[in-house]
Amino acid sequence: MKKNVLIVGAGGVAHVAAHKCAEHNDVLGDICIASRTQGKCEAIIESVNRKSHLKDKSKKIYSRRIDALDVPSTVKLIRETDSQIVINLAQAYVNMSLLEACIQAGVAYMDTAIHEDPNKVCEDPPWYANYEWKRKDRCKEHGITAILGAGFDPGVVNAYCALAAKHYFDKIDTIDILDVNAGSHGKYFATNFDPEINFREFKKVWTWIDRKWVCEKVHAVKMVYDFPVVGKMPVYLNGHDELHSLSKNIDADSIRFWMGFGDHYINVFTVLTNLGLTSEKPVRTAEGVEVVPLKVLKAILPDPSSLAPNYTGKTCIGNYVKGTKNGKRREIFIYNICDHAVCYKEVESQAISYTAGVPPVAAAILIARGIWDPKTMVNVEELDPDPFIELLGPMGLPTVVEEHPALLPSSERVK
Repeated sequence: MKKNVLIVGAGGVAHVAAHKCAEHNDVLGDICIASRTQGKCEAIIESVNRKSHLKDKSKKIYSRRIDALDVPSTVKLIRETDSQIVINLAQAYVNMSLLEACIQAGVAYMDTAIHEDPNKVCEDPPWYANYEWKRKDRCKEHGITAILGAGFDPGVVNAYCALAAKHYFDKIDTIDILDVNAGSHGKYFATNFDPEINFREFKKVWTWIDRKWVCEKVHAVKMVYDFPVVGKMPVYLNGHDELHSLSKNIDADSIRFWMGFGDHYINVFTVLTNLGLTSEKPVRTAEGVEVVPLKVLKAILPDPSSLAPNYTGKTCIGNYVKGTKNGKRREIFIYNICDHAVCYKEVESQAISYTAGVPPVAAAILIARGIWDPKTMVNVEELDPDPFIELLGPMGLPTVVEEHPALLPSSERVK
C-alpha cells in the first residue's frame, strides 16, 4: 500500500487537494506541499488547520520549497519526504521534469493537465504523443504508475466516457463534453484558473470529428444547451486536453469539447487578443525592457483563488453521449453540479478549483489502496471508472446520469 503524498504546486487546485488529502490522511499518510513560493504552501496549511480537516492528527502536513524543473533536487525531495505518490498541480510546463523525477525515484505520478512547451502553443495532435506517451515504455519497464489528466476535464469526463462505454452503450456515435460556469465572481473580468494557461488554449481548436482531427477557428462554432439546474447556456467548440487521449482510447465517431462563455467574456477576450495582449511572444518596450504580453496580462488580472469568497452560482460539467444499446438509439447526459458558495464554506475555494482538486485525491486514494495501480502510464479512461466515480460522490462531486436530455439548438457557426 502506497502512502505519503507530495503535492507540487500551491494554487487554487492544490489548495483544494490539500484539504481533501488531509480529510483522508488515514489512508494517504503524511502530506507535503511544495512550491517555488513556500509561503503559499504555508497559507494552504493554515486553511487546512483553520477548517480542522486533518483527520489523523498523528500524520504530518508540512511544506517545502521546490524547483520542479530541477530533476535531481526533486528526486532528493521525494526521497527525503518518503513520498510514494506525487500529485502534480503546478504549471503544465513542469510535467515532464516531474514525471522524470518520479520515474527515477520509483514513485507514483499523476497530473491534471497535459504538458506544454512554453515556446509552443497548440501543437499538432495528439498532444500526449508529443511528450508524455514517449515515456510510457519506461514507466512500464520500471513499474511506475503514472495517471495522466486526473482532474475533472481532463479526468472525470474521461471516466464518464469509460462509464458510458462500459454500462450504457454498445456503440457510441458522438460524445460532447460540456463545461459551463453559471457563477458570478463580481469582477469586471477574470479567469477561473491560471490566465496564462487559459488563454494559451484559445489559439486553435483541434477537435475529433468523423475519426479524424479537424482544426477550427476559436469561438467560431456555438451551441446552446439546456443544462440541468443552471438552465440554457451558450457553449463554444474548443480544443482541450482530453480529446487527445480519448480519440485513441474510446471507440466513438466524434468527440468534441465545448466550454461556456458569456457575451461579456467573448467581447473582452476579443479586444485583448486584437491588442496582442494574449500573445506568448516577447515584445520590447520603449525603455528596452523585454516583456511577454500574456504574462503581463496574468499579472494584472485577479488571482483566481481570490475570487472564492464572493463567488455565487453553480457549475455544470458533463458528457452528452449519443449511440445505441441493444439495437436501440440512446442519448444520455452524465454530469456533475458544483456550487461555488458551498465549496467556499467547505474548503475556502471556488467551484472551478474544487472540481479540479478533488479528483486527483480520489485517484491517489485508489492508488494507495491498490485499486488503481497499473504500474505503467495510463490516461483515466483506461482504468475502471466505477470505483473512481463511486468515491467522488462522498468526496463532494456526485455524478448524475440523465436519459434523453433536450439539446437546443444544433450547433451553429458564429458570424
